[in-house]
Amino acid sequence: MVAFSLQRALLLAGALARLGAAQEAEPTILAEDGSVLVADETTVAPAAEVFSDLDTDEEQVAILTDAVVANLTALDLTNIDLFTFDEDVTGVNTTLRKRSGPAYRVGDCKVFPGDRDWPSRLTWNVFNLLTGGALIETVPIGAVCYPNSGVYNAQKCQNVLNNWSQSSLHASDPTSVMSPLYQGETCMPQNGQSGSCTLGSFPSYSVKISNVFQIQLAVNFARNKGIRLVVHNTGHDFLGKSTGAGALSIWTHHLKDIKYYSSYRTASYNGPAIKLGAGVQVGELYAAANRYGVTAVGGECAGVGVAGGYLAGGGHSPLSSKYGLGSDQVLSIDVVLPNGRFVTATETKNTDLFWALRGGGGGTFGVVTSVTVKVYPKMKFSGFTLDLVTGADTNNTEQIFWDAMYAYWRKFPSYSAEGVYGYSMVFPRFDGVAGYTWSVRPFMFPGKTLAQSKALIEPLLHEWRTLGLDFTPQWFEHDNFYDTWTQHFPAESVANSNMRTSSRMFPGEVWWNVTKRDAMFDTVKQIVKEGSALIQYNMNPAQRNAPASGANSHWRSAQWFAIMGAGWAPNSSEADLETTNRRITDDWNSRMRVFGPGGYGNEGDVMEPNFGNAFFGTNYPRLLQIKRQVDPNDLFWAPTAVGSERWKVQGQRDWLTLQTGKLCKVAN
Repeated sequence: MVAFSLQRALLLAGALARLGAAQEAEPTILAEDGSVLVADETTVAPAAEVFSDLDTDEEQVAILTDAVVANLTALDLTNIDLFTFDEDVTGVNTTLRKRSGPAYRVGDCKVFPGDRDWPSRLTWNVFNLLTGGALIETVPIGAVCYPNSGVYNAQKCQNVLNNWSQSSLHASDPTSVMSPLYQGETCMPQNGQSGSCTLGSFPSYSVKISNVFQIQLAVNFARNKGIRLVVHNTGHDFLGKSTGAGALSIWTHHLKDIKYYSSYRTASYNGPAIKLGAGVQVGELYAAANRYGVTAVGGECAGVGVAGGYLAGGGHSPLSSKYGLGSDQVLSIDVVLPNGRFVTATETKNTDLFWALRGGGGGTFGVVTSVTVKVYPKMKFSGFTLDLVTGADTNNTEQIFWDAMYAYWRKFPSYSAEGVYGYSMVFPRFDGVAGYTWSVRPFMFPGKTLAQSKALIEPLLHEWRTLGLDFTPQWFEHDNFYDTWTQHFPAESVANSNMRTSSRMFPGEVWWNVTKRDAMFDTVKQIVKEGSALIQYNMNPAQRNAPASGANSHWRSAQWFAIMGAGWAPNSSEADLETTNRRITDDWNSRMRVFGPGGYGNEGDVMEPNFGNAFFGTNYPRLLQIKRQVDPNDLFWAPTAVGSERWKVQGQRDWLTLQTGKLCKVAN
């Protein structure tokens, strides 16, 4: 990198006086003439040095560097050791004094509000000044519905209630999560007139990130002070990974830069690519790719953050049977490490990180600020959508429905070999009539004309007609993915608090043994009959033309990815809650595990008993080794993440872990 300029305002600002005073004292600076001034945004500049972008001289990035910290140290900035780097595991040496933070022992907990070591208000103010005013003290999104919250606003409350199931509402808030179950449901807007609003597992503070140096400051501060740190992008998470009681949250949602390269070269790739800021969401990626005349590999739901947990978790895609996982598309990753350093990882630089960050799990190895990914030419997409119901008031009996479903399942390997994406949902009927609703949204062949798709699917449709299934497919054909996605994929609905899911990947080898295959079909059918929903995908994300990665090895042989789970009544007793949750983990998941040991960490069971194998497969030992090297004191922690077995959230049930207590160490 070539230095562009150094914000010398820090020299003019002087140093903050020693903070031996009470917490309510105002921060001050020592000016060059020796006078003491109030420290505020006019006298303390953001702690950053501006550099040319890592990939192009056209852009700039503000970074916390040794020079900036040295300036602050020379000016006797109070508590500067809270913002210093740790020993540099990437080989970049520094002569500054190091502070690595607490050396945790079994029984130790991360610093929590109310603890003696929790930062004073004055310290938070200093942190806020250095970030350029980016610190946000948490106010839960539902607080506007509580008359005694101090922020009650009837109009804002109604907006929250009206849009509660929309992902955009939660993504625009610094701390809101789309699975309030894991937050503890402590400030639900629906309860505003009868309950009380508390933080629950919402973090105490968040930093609204607009540049790299703010992430570095947050990482160094949390590590040196022993505060729990979480990474939060959109809150589109189903296991509680992006929230945590008493935490400092790094909110990357506003890193929205998108840059297109018509030609991008690496050791193994030469072609078009797109660079994405960490806050870019799936819908934004698809729209940009359409503008540039290319096709991008991303998730199904519009609100998912691409460069965040999606790529970190591997990321299945409507194009996975053709191009592999989302993480297989990554060419370069910019990341802030647990030691506070900002580095780039590629297949030739920081190679262990490059391997681990592509599928090795979010909130584990650092904070990704941007990624560069492959894109592909525009192509045709064709297929159909389908909606049908079963029941006494239809021609589709339960027997016909399950016979038709078995016929469909039997063909999964042949379909994925053709690049198919088959996505459908089976739920009990919602109108009170006994039976099922089956919604196929969509069954799609990338790169094929409608005539080709119809020829490939006709044998199945003929079998369905022979069985007597009453169905009417709605056919489509487009010359690009964006129109296909916007017109034929379902809208997402979020923020359900009274349901939980698990998932399994069923490998192709099961289809080789007809007896085992049919037993698998019977098991899934029985679990649905017992009350589970079924969200299913026919795809095979085999690794295609991509360097090896830390993504779950179980993905590579999968032909069928199934999400199953159940809900409960809003006012269910503790005993009923336990029964339902134990059934999901100990009964349904256990029975499916016989046929598919793997699950998807981004849409899996938070109580998965052997999450290392289920969510990472054969890659877990190496991922754990890299975790120990990069983050030996576990600054980054998330449920079911690599190395998470060393910590536990205090006071949690053994059948469901929320994020509402202290994070404490349980093993070395």
